[in-house]
Parts: sequence; structure tokens; C-alpha cells
Amino acid sequence: MAEKARVIIVTDGDEYAARTIEYVAAQIGGRTISQTQGNPTILSGSQIVELILQAKNDPVFVMFDDCGLLGEGAGEVALKYVAEHPKIEVLGVIAVASKTHQTEWTRVDVSIDRFGELTEYGVDKSGLKDLELGRISGDTVYCLDQLEVPIIVGIGDIGKMARKDSVKIGSPITMKAVELILERSGYD
Repeated sequence: MAEKARVIIVTDGDEYAARTIEYVAAQIGGRTISQTQGNPTILSGSQIVELILQAKNDPVFVMFDDCGLLGEGAGEVALKYVAEHPKIEVLGVIAVASKTHQTEWTRVDVSIDRFGELTEYGVDKSGLKDLELGRISGDTVYCLDQLEVPIIVGIGDIGKMARKDSVKIGSPITMKAVELILERSGYD
């Protein structure tokens, strides 16, 4: 593994997200910290960093979820801790849109709609292009604007989007987001 552990952050942790991320990681030779699956995130940032540093190869995929809590929940506290840790290099973030009870949003550098098209607009939970330029509404996205990360890619509900991101068809939307992050980060 590199001097710093190279990580891709995913702002979703439900069963579909976990299955999708584990599939994508296996396809590119990365690792998933499966213990970060959960809705909400139950591990602390320091526990997650320990697990990341034990991974045999990278990129390491880490899931964070706030279960729809408004403001900075446990998932975001852990996410910030991991993203700011000196032994971690965040390659990028997959920011997952959701229907939150109250509106939380973040800027995104680009979004990928459920048809696999790149767009400068945000996307909604279904993966349809939204009206907002360069931002999405989501659950565990409140703190992303505070972080210095190379790229934030917005997508709809990971592993779902009217079955257009299903593992059965190769999770093409999530795969495209990961490929974009790896390309932009210069990962080889």
C-alpha cells in the first residue's frame, strides 16, 4: 500500500450501497471496509482509520451514513475525522442524493444521472437531473463543503436508481463515479 492509505468516501451505508461498493471494489482490486456499512454509522472515526490502515491494498472504500439526521450526525463526525487524518489520502467522494426530511446539500464537481450521463446539475435520489447547478441534497453531505478533497461526484441512490445501478448489471453508475474519481486523482 502507498505511504498514505488512499480512500474513496461514500455517503451511504445501507444494504444496497454495501453490496454495490463491495462489487465495485472487487472489480478494480480495491477493498471495502464492510464494517462501515450501517444506517446510521456506528463506528467512530478512529476505529475506521484503524481498519483502513489494516487494508492490504487500495483504494479503500468507506461508507458513512447519518440515517437522515439533520446537521452533523455520527456519520459526518466520523467522515470528517477520517478525511482529515494525516495517514489518509481521500481520492474523492461519492455524494449520494437522498430525500431528507429537512434540506441538507453540498456542492458537487459533477453528477452522473441514472442514464450514465455526466451533468453539471445535481441529481435526485432517483438519479434524475435536478434543477440546481453543482449541488445535491442528501443525508450525509452536510460536512463535505468543509473538506479539501479533489473531487465530489453526485449520484442518485447507490445500487438502485430504478434498477439502473443494480449489481446484476454491473452497477454502471457507481462504477462510472469510481472511474472518474480514479482518473481525476491520477490513481494508477
